[in-house]
Amino acid sequence: MLFDMDGTLIDSEKLWDVALQELAARYGGQLSPTARLAMVGSDLATTMRLLHGDLDQPWRDPVSGAAWLTARVTELFWTDIQWRPGAAELLREVRRAGVPTALVTSTERGLVDVALATLGRHNFDVVVCGDEVAATKPDPAPYLAAVAALGVPVAACVAIEDSPAGVASAHTAGVTVLAVPDGARLAVPAGVTVRSSLTGVSLSMLGMLAAASGGGQHAGSGRPTG
Repeated sequence: MLFDMDGTLIDSEKLWDVALQELAARYGGQLSPTARLAMVGSDLATTMRLLHGDLDQPWRDPVSGAAWLTARVTELFWTDIQWRPGAAELLREVRRAGVPTALVTSTERGLVDVALATLGRHNFDVVVCGDEVAATKPDPAPYLAAVAALGVPVAACVAIEDSPAGVASAHTAGVTVLAVPDGARLAVPAGVTVRSSLTGVSLSMLGMLAAASGGGQHAGSGRPTG
């Protein structure tokens, strides 16, 4: 099982909203909804490029802006992280079943380590962060790295994502994808299943998705292997 983090397991996109709007205000502007939506699932470099372009301030230093944004989001992660509906229950079921599990996120390691205080480090056999891969979502590299680290066939894996970039990354990597949009409509490629939330999503359901996509299963279990 391969889990995205922001907007999928934890309701952190709202915290990014707060920090991004605060940074835009520091720059004397206001972030547009269109630019904010384009940032979902992206890395920090892309986020800063979109922010500065949206504010018509391309001369802004992306390094200092990213440092301020990271520091502010870190504060919010320590105090305001909440699980997305159904996420904790599904992760608990997956771990109890002994299914290999990875966290695959565009967020940088420092913030991920803070989030893992809530998510539980023990819940993931592998953690792939945005600053630890050669290319980030929507490139397939993060998911391919996670699958390789888990040591399971890519066709036997199921990824859960909330953003267009994340869905594209997992789908291009050859992984079965369950898309759970975080408050916005999400256009997905053919073969990608969409649910409004993880509430009621079970391991057996994910196993059926993997089987329908031609992925492998544990013999007689109906469970995805990764």
